[in-house]
Amino acid sequence: MLANLEGSATSRPLAKKKKFDLVLFPARKPLLLTCTVLSVPVGHCHPDVVKAACDQLAVLNTNNRFLHDNLVLCAKKLTSLLPESLSVCFLVNSGSEANDLALRLARTHTKHNDVITLDQAYHGHLSSMIDISPYKFNHATGGQGKPDWVHVAPCPDVYRGKYKDVDYPNEDLGKKYAEDVRALCNRARANDRNIAAFFVESLQSCGGQIVPPDNYLRQAFNEICSSQRHVREAGGVCIADEVQVGFGRVGKHWWAFQLQGDDVLPDIVTLGKPMGNGHPVAAVVTTKEIAKSFKETGIEYFNTYGGNAVSCAVASAVMDVIEHDKLRENAVRVGNHLLNSARQLAAKHPLIGDVRGVGLFVGIELVKCRETRTPATAHAQHVITRMKEENILLSADGPDRNVLKLKPPMVFSHENADHFVRVLDEILTEMSDVEDIMSRASTPERRKLAEDPSYESNSPNEKKIKIDDRQSEKIIAV
Repeated sequence: MLANLEGSATSRPLAKKKKFDLVLFPARKPLLLTCTVLSVPVGHCHPDVVKAACDQLAVLNTNNRFLHDNLVLCAKKLTSLLPESLSVCFLVNSGSEANDLALRLARTHTKHNDVITLDQAYHGHLSSMIDISPYKFNHATGGQGKPDWVHVAPCPDVYRGKYKDVDYPNEDLGKKYAEDVRALCNRARANDRNIAAFFVESLQSCGGQIVPPDNYLRQAFNEICSSQRHVREAGGVCIADEVQVGFGRVGKHWWAFQLQGDDVLPDIVTLGKPMGNGHPVAAVVTTKEIAKSFKETGIEYFNTYGGNAVSCAVASAVMDVIEHDKLRENAVRVGNHLLNSARQLAAKHPLIGDVRGVGLFVGIELVKCRETRTPATAHAQHVITRMKEENILLSADGPDRNVLKLKPPMVFSHENADHFVRVLDEILTEMSDVEDIMSRASTPERRKLAEDPSYESNSPNEKKIKIDDRQSEKIIAV
């Protein structure tokens, strides 16, 4: 018996894959367009990845006790894509495992304990990662909440965050948000606490598809570290969590932290989801100095299946396909087209408050009012339901679950983007028409539609929104 899958996009199992398309089980047509499956960047069942896995599986599949060619080749390929100082690779099985190991590395190297994380951050499902993931511990029922050793900095959201673009025009919001990181460092020191790590997602996904303002990571990293001098001064290392957004999704670069500038250099980088195109493989890449500190503890690091021959063959094949099929270039072209199309749609639909993103990492934030930027949570949930009815898998996130998030496979095409935008336009038009009807209706009629369970409207759109609003209220209450 399987436990319930959190955030399941469909109530029926998925089967029969072809590139980025999925067919619901039992198999039927039309195919589903998946807009949130970031863990399969090169498309479902890419023949090169399948062949690499099958060929290696037919030769050797065992635990990682001894060196083998695939392990060395995979690590060499991976480190070649990162800045030169990030040269030591630990291979593991999942992003959560990678982040847990990164925290161990940081604490061992600095001999400190505390962590600065961002509000709404999500770093994994292990206990150590739940502790530094406000996305989880802020919403836990009966839990312990935030541990004393965790310090939470504001999410660098310039649309609805602490420092909004409308409130601070022409200011360096990256620097402004980074000043809050400095304040946390100073407060920790004043309370005789020492920072081991600034743990940050290069782009926040679960937090609402957040693209940090320019200069944020540069300023924030400098408050913690960017060289040994800063480590000694502020007592911590910087960890860039690229588990969700790495491997070329941003298009211009292999890694999202590079969007902030070539001089923005983390001490540890964690990688995961897209690395195996659905196969469980992940990694931690760090400096020789940090790896040396870890080795000198005398505690051997061994991972039974981390870096096994099959996983390494798969990861190497994925990186090769991204390069050979020019998927980073595709992310730039299609991502720009998707962003521009969505922004044109915003001119037509006031419900769209903000469109943001880079490459194939896109967020469409729905608001009830553009002036107040009040989140339109129920509307977002209705869009997701209607999208599924139109054979498009979509989800929403952010603290108010009002941000439609698009992180499709990197083989997503112009045609896919056009299809998505066209269907979204149709759904938002339906919703606008119903709201217009509701606004013109007299108060008793509006109350009857909203409150009377036995009332059946002649409009299918009114009925759908009515039902979905009730479902959304139940979800929000939970």
